[in-house]
Amino acid sequence: MSTYKELLFDRSFVNGEWTNQGTEKFDVKNPFDLSVIGQVHDEDRTFVAKAIDVAHAAFGSWKSKSAKERSAILLKWFDLIHQHKDELAQIMTLESGKPIVESKGEIDYGAAYIQWFAEEAKRNYGDVIPGFTADKRIITLKEPIGVVGAITPWNFPLAMIARKIAPALAVGCTVVVRPSEETPFTALAINYLANLAGFPRGVYNTVVGTDPSEMGKELCENKKVAKISFTGSTKVGKILMSQSADTLKKLSLELGGNAPLIVFDDADIDLAIKGALAGKFRFGGQTCVCVNRILVQEGIHDLFVEKFTAVVKKMKLGSGLDTDVNIGPLINQRAIRRMEEMTQDAVVKGGKVLTGGKAVAPQFFEPTIIVDANESMEFAHNEIFGPIAPIFRFKTEQDAVRMANDTVYGLASYFFTNDLNRSWRVREQLEYGIVGINEGLISSEVVPFGGVKESGQGREGSKYGLDSYVDIKYVCIGGIV
Repeated sequence: MSTYKELLFDRSFVNGEWTNQGTEKFDVKNPFDLSVIGQVHDEDRTFVAKAIDVAHAAFGSWKSKSAKERSAILLKWFDLIHQHKDELAQIMTLESGKPIVESKGEIDYGAAYIQWFAEEAKRNYGDVIPGFTADKRIITLKEPIGVVGAITPWNFPLAMIARKIAPALAVGCTVVVRPSEETPFTALAINYLANLAGFPRGVYNTVVGTDPSEMGKELCENKKVAKISFTGSTKVGKILMSQSADTLKKLSLELGGNAPLIVFDDADIDLAIKGALAGKFRFGGQTCVCVNRILVQEGIHDLFVEKFTAVVKKMKLGSGLDTDVNIGPLINQRAIRRMEEMTQDAVVKGGKVLTGGKAVAPQFFEPTIIVDANESMEFAHNEIFGPIAPIFRFKTEQDAVRMANDTVYGLASYFFTNDLNRSWRVREQLEYGIVGINEGLISSEVVPFGGVKESGQGREGSKYGLDSYVDIKYVCIGGIV
């Protein structure tokens, strides 16, 4: 069995080999104690361009392989990830601070996309359409779009890569991955395992660097890139969309959220608390589908707050490597400052901190509950991305729906009720791409993941996941008698 250090690589992976152009390196730090895990060569835009050239050159031969061949390589990659699950989880926890149990869960979750799309590769079906005259036959084919640029975040350093590139590779696209500089080691490790699985040279490339704006700009502006898939902030998503306009790239954008969780008077309160805990404090609140606002109907409000607070007070901060830790460190000092500013903003505007509310050295923030939250507070309209749970009180179903929809975002939403009629009414009115009813954990490889409004466009996962990586070619055959 290997140790995690055998999967630590200090340079980018391009054209089937470890390579670097730049001589400068940057530190990758453990958010728990700010110790240096290792260093990685810092690449720039010109190196991204070289990786694109390599991927473009490899596209023709990769798309020509049979779906069965591509599927077999993906399944081998899936197996290798599971064989190295413990080492990958340790790397992920060291560089992201994620509790080790959650890191192992992410590996299972991310690998499931690889397995799913390995299977879907063989089902990339076209259609036969009745001819519009008697002598014509019509078929449609789904063909790989070309080189895909995948820009991925630090909060899911394995799963976001897998969710983006597994469908791309399955249909015959080649990829250039630009992972977050906060968590490069996980990205490089899974590229290494993919190489062992048998991906040909140039098909799957990873370029690491500390200038995300210029590296992303190259992916967006380079004519050899056919599609961009990005997970990150709405602000950056808009920039990437603008930069991609001249070349009319396809875009999949999974952007910011402001997820409401609504608890109606008729809800099972214990189930609602379980859902709120899972939806709010997963990875310390640092996920795009984390609950941002808890809306509780006035008849059940006080009891919910009492029970919820009692559980949150028992949550343990600490190193993600400790299996009994619930909340690890935040990713960086900017995140800490944001939590402090949001808490202060809420208190100034009438909120009351019931528990938590303080930073803990070097890079922790206590799990926090704020009651008497109102719509003037910053977190009513902007993503928290941390362990703060604001609780809003509402009177009627109409009030809850209005409050939930009062945002430019539309990724995930949740509500708890035992009223069947209400479950249908509210589901139809919520302006979100994802709705969890009596459930706080909603992600899976089998479902179409994505948002509406300024939370992005396109869907990842499910039977629809291949569609973003193919062009539909219509073929008309005439003169048939």
